[in-house]
Amino acid sequence: MQSNKRWYILAGMILALGCPHLSAAQAMMKGIIAPPASVRPIGLMNVGIEQHLNAKVPLDLPFVDEDGKAVRLGDYFGKKPVVLDLAYFNCTMLCGEVMNGLAGSLKAITFDAGKEFEVLTVSFDPKDTPALATEKKKTVLARYGRKDAALGWHFLTGKPEAINALTKAVGFQYEYDPKMQQFAHAASIIVLTPEGKIAQYFYGIEFAPKDLRLGLVEASQNKIGNVVDQALLYCYHYNPATGKYGAIVANVMRLAGGATILILGSFLLIMFRHDPQRKALQVK
Repeated sequence: MQSNKRWYILAGMILALGCPHLSAAQAMMKGIIAPPASVRPIGLMNVGIEQHLNAKVPLDLPFVDEDGKAVRLGDYFGKKPVVLDLAYFNCTMLCGEVMNGLAGSLKAITFDAGKEFEVLTVSFDPKDTPALATEKKKTVLARYGRKDAALGWHFLTGKPEAINALTKAVGFQYEYDPKMQQFAHAASIIVLTPEGKIAQYFYGIEFAPKDLRLGLVEASQNKIGNVVDQALLYCYHYNPATGKYGAIVANVMRLAGGATILILGSFLLIMFRHDPQRKALQVK
């Protein structure tokens, strides 16, 4: 019964996100019936994220950037980790929230797009155009507010074949509702290695800056970041089930124990060197 209730609420929320004029409460009042716990609601049968960790995305896929230039997905890989955001530019709700959340999280870390990492916002709507991509890029970069970010955050459009190949490779499942003329889709971003392998999935419309920073450091194989990041990665581990970094208690205890021994050892050494009786014996 509890599981059915969760599906009931979820269906209302998805409908509300896809239909700005329809609240979740209104959606539920319009007769949405909760399906069995093992069955997804109609309209969400093919919506979700199927994790393909460590799988490599096809880098030869053709797309078009916001300037109308023909590019390959691999043009953005090779040296830096990449944050992939799958969206569509006419989305009135969820996609914009994800982009804003991503911009806010990236703004909160010291890494810069284009310097330590790249960002790809790729439309999964083949009807989207470079003109729409340019407009969306301008809005998002204004929120990000970093100098030269335009060189590191790219907005791509493409044909159905390339879009399907990319979304299938990363496990991003979505469904078009012809009646509402909108897509039902999950809210997530994906971090990939410089070689194009899937490293982490982060879910929701807001992303913890600490998690995103650690994800980028780990995806870069420690080529970016500092000593503090290395210590945090020793104590925290990415959990694919939650899409977050969680503490490894044993490693935290080891690190804390080592720090305690180091502090006590340093204290005893200082006390020994400044011991008046020891100095008096040395004088005699």
